[in-house]
Amino acid sequence: MRAFTIKRFRILAPLAWLYGAVTSLRNRLFDWGWLPSERFPLPVICVGNLSVGGTGKTPHTEYLVRLLSPRHRVAVLSRGYKRETKGYRLATTKSSSSEIGDEPYQIKRKFPEITVAVDSDRRRGIANLLALPERERPKVILLDDAFQHRYVRPSLNIVLTDYHRPYFVDALMPDGRLRETRGGIRRADIVIVTKTDEPIDRPIYEEWRKASSLEPGQHLFFSELVYDHLEPLFPDEASETIDTAQATVLLISGIANPAPLLAEVRRRARQVIHFPFADHHSFNADELARIETKRQEQSGPTLIIVTEKDAARLRQHPGLPNAWRAILYQLPIRTCFLNGEGERFDLLIQRHIEQSFNSNI
Repeated sequence: MRAFTIKRFRILAPLAWLYGAVTSLRNRLFDWGWLPSERFPLPVICVGNLSVGGTGKTPHTEYLVRLLSPRHRVAVLSRGYKRETKGYRLATTKSSSSEIGDEPYQIKRKFPEITVAVDSDRRRGIANLLALPERERPKVILLDDAFQHRYVRPSLNIVLTDYHRPYFVDALMPDGRLRETRGGIRRADIVIVTKTDEPIDRPIYEEWRKASSLEPGQHLFFSELVYDHLEPLFPDEASETIDTAQATVLLISGIANPAPLLAEVRRRARQVIHFPFADHHSFNADELARIETKRQEQSGPTLIIVTEKDAARLRQHPGLPNAWRAILYQLPIRTCFLNGEGERFDLLIQRHIEQSFNSNI
């Protein structure tokens, strides 16, 4: 197995030990039934992780939407991280990212036919979804980033871990990035190693399975993120097609780990000027003006590329320079499973849905 080099803050290890004690006690209280965990009468699939930071939850949630929505009435429930509203909110096609959060906004924009809602209290959020009129009531609920929200007991737990920083080499916060101890993986039904960028043969697969401490009934998959074609944020105003290979690209990223994105854009463009920001960054007018100044300094064709998540905030930004509307593009990503394992994953999910329906008859 490959060697892992991860950044840690060992001086904070005592705080991590204390944090681990608290989270372990909390998990035990749920395991013993001393804290309530509610199961609902429909398939509830949780997509989460053991760590903070980007593991690709949104692309994997979108994968499930594509898989299930043709046959089932699907709802996605998220807490709506960094939104400006509180409580339960049902998304519409007119909702803004400030109202429902970046990821729910992105999902609703891409899949307007499904139900998207936000609530930090997932149990209350599910109850509200089940109180919708019959013709709108979901038959399957996807929980985005709710693995640690144990007041809800999902019918299926999918845990994601980054190929370059798997949970079994990480440490608890604030020493590392783990939200809970590694033993939390025992609650997972499916583990997906995301952002894989190397071939996975059978010996490597078995090494990962052993290192992950998975039980025989837990399924392991490897996935990669595939970058699609550029899409204009303002199609009606986009300029004629620009050859990216001959252009200077101003790349704006407000995501947890921009390295794969930067590598992909560098592969496509003649020159890349990167403007990195923190995850879920709210852009202000001065920052956009600084980027616009850099754009004006360039000679030759210029494009501005952003992630789908950043596009959610920029599309409606009052300080967006008018000149950007013709050259502002987003770079969508999607999930692909390695070694043709997508069919096995799809079958697992579909069988789970059918079994859940049958058990609730």
